[in-house]
Amino acid sequence: MTEYILAIDQGTTSTKALLIDPSLNVVASTGVELPQIYPRPGWVEHDPQLILKITYESIKNVIQKANIDPHKIAVIGITNQRETTILWDKKTGKPVYNAIVWQCKRTAHIVEKLKARGYEKIFKNSTGLVLDPYFSATKIMWLLNAISGLRNKAQKGQIAFGTIDTWLLWHLTNGVNHATDVSNASRTLLFNIKKLQWDDELLKITGISRYMLPEVKPTSGVFGYTKGLDFLPDNIPVGSMAGDQQSALFGQACFEAGSVKATYGTGSFVLCNTSDKLTFSKHGLLTTVAWQIKNKVAYALEGSAMISGAAVQWARDGLGIIEKSDDIEKLASSVPDSGGVVFVPALSGLGAPWWKPDAKGIITGITRGTTKAHIARAILEGIALQTYTMLEVMKQDTGQRLSSLKVDGGASKDDLLMQFQADILNIPVIRPQNIETTSLGAGMLAGLAVGIWKDLKELKQVWKKDRIFKPAMPVAQRRGFLTRWEKAIRMILSV
Repeated sequence: MTEYILAIDQGTTSTKALLIDPSLNVVASTGVELPQIYPRPGWVEHDPQLILKITYESIKNVIQKANIDPHKIAVIGITNQRETTILWDKKTGKPVYNAIVWQCKRTAHIVEKLKARGYEKIFKNSTGLVLDPYFSATKIMWLLNAISGLRNKAQKGQIAFGTIDTWLLWHLTNGVNHATDVSNASRTLLFNIKKLQWDDELLKITGISRYMLPEVKPTSGVFGYTKGLDFLPDNIPVGSMAGDQQSALFGQACFEAGSVKATYGTGSFVLCNTSDKLTFSKHGLLTTVAWQIKNKVAYALEGSAMISGAAVQWARDGLGIIEKSDDIEKLASSVPDSGGVVFVPALSGLGAPWWKPDAKGIITGITRGTTKAHIARAILEGIALQTYTMLEVMKQDTGQRLSSLKVDGGASKDDLLMQFQADILNIPVIRPQNIETTSLGAGMLAGLAVGIWKDLKELKQVWKKDRIFKPAMPVAQRRGFLTRWEKAIRMILSV
């Protein structure tokens, strides 16, 4: 009997569900869009109950689409938007406030206070992260300060904290399991990535109660079993939980040290597998846990850009120059180049390697002859150029020359963008058959947990590539792009 893996990918703008077979074929996939909530400029929230609702809807839809008996689902894998923070009442399972999304900048003042008190080095040495509103700890601090009586309840053990993986697990198992994995824990600013445990010193600095925190487990392994759901049988194991970018690294079969992937989703995220070696960046990259399988831990260096595919959505919704996101490639291809226009997509601040959360986006080089097609092309080029910058500093940190780049995520289906990425990096860019490798990685990790595949070697054999984009841009043209990009970045940083 064929057994299926159910992969749940709860992302920033949607929830996807995939059914995967043991040959890594996607039998069916569905997705439901997740509305964004913007209470104030710079604030971003999600409705946790709506996240649950659309996750359940996605699961029901994919089972119906595949027309399978849900009893044939052997295991569930979860991957999720990282850092996004939910606090809920352990007794009722109800959230105390909306989820505060990773993009949210409301805690910038808390970050500045922690920096002023000299804590930045302590956080980096323990967590591998920089002090930034991006991560979960300051979001928890904000909630404990903002909601009357919440801190007291938390100290009594009545309140649970979780990133989205933990929130989903709690409800899939009917409140039996409060857990996360090492990859998600490593994004909270509270987890010691050397000791692989919650850090007492950081909990004391932030005033966050240990009673709130989930149990931390390996990325691949049984976290709990389904219970009390009307659309899934009881006792299906949840066999993996992984942060979306680590899941994508795994889904790209980047199992060896030095292998690198870039994901083009809402933001852009570049990860390099450093195996069991903890590499701390000198150039603004993050050190993170990639995954843990049994007792073996893999680490990664990461570059994070807050806006990538979201820039295309802005072109659609904000500028109105395209009707749907897929139209941008056709519009951008209608001109031979961007006409000297440069777009830096700092629409939600600048991430790695600059870490300037208050930065604003910029478009330079506009003339009387600039058209919406030039703007569209500059948007795609800006996405690729920020990836270039992250990979350049990654090379400096690792001392290794990059020979190729694996790519995935929604925007990676754009051939123009991928060819420009290969040209500006001057290396081949490899796109897999399944660009939803975030979901695929969750399924692969879950399948390992229950023995569908015996090891990484067997998984590597079933991974499939689609196309290789080879660099073809003349050197002088490439230098021109990089010079204009660096000038635009300097303009932002000087403000």
